[in-house]
Amino acid sequence: MNHLFPIYLKLDQLKTLVVGGGPVGLEKLQALITNSPNAVIKVVAKDVCIALLEFIDGKKNIQLEVREFVEEDLWDKQIVILATNNPTFNDYVRELTAENNILLNVADKPALCDFYLGSVVQKGDLKIGISTNGKSPTIAKRIKELLENLLPEEIDETLALMSSYRKQLKGDLKAKIEVLNAHTESLIR
Repeated sequence: MNHLFPIYLKLDQLKTLVVGGGPVGLEKLQALITNSPNAVIKVVAKDVCIALLEFIDGKKNIQLEVREFVEEDLWDKQIVILATNNPTFNDYVRELTAENNILLNVADKPALCDFYLGSVVQKGDLKIGISTNGKSPTIAKRIKELLENLLPEEIDETLALMSSYRKQLKGDLKAKIEVLNAHTESLIR
């Protein structure tokens, strides 16, 4: 059973550290920026691939430091993503983040992670996160493709209309929820 609790983070209000500048680091960075374009991210890597340099070019919210990781890199960070292939280093950073109450994701090492980066389906303001509890990113990717094809392009218009309708409703929260539930019941039929 998947016991993960899904949340959506405001990465523009948190400070994230990505350690690693290769293809995996780039993949993690792309996932962060695709979902939160204004995320505040520091990247530390002694080796950086050209594709990562090209990706961050012109993005003022991403700071790159080409050097070895030092413990001080964790200061004021709330989230750390490791994209290294060094088990000893990963264990070391796992200890540091645990001691400092910093959330950690280690690429392809679910046992070391506090959270996973799931597949995400986005159509306008609708965002759906998909998790396989770290067991199969490939299955999550396939489900993402399925949902992207199933969701109508006009879903964002529907969301805007529902938001407007919700603002017009009178009464307590329970009454509003009942009206909105009745109004949207046909969406799942």
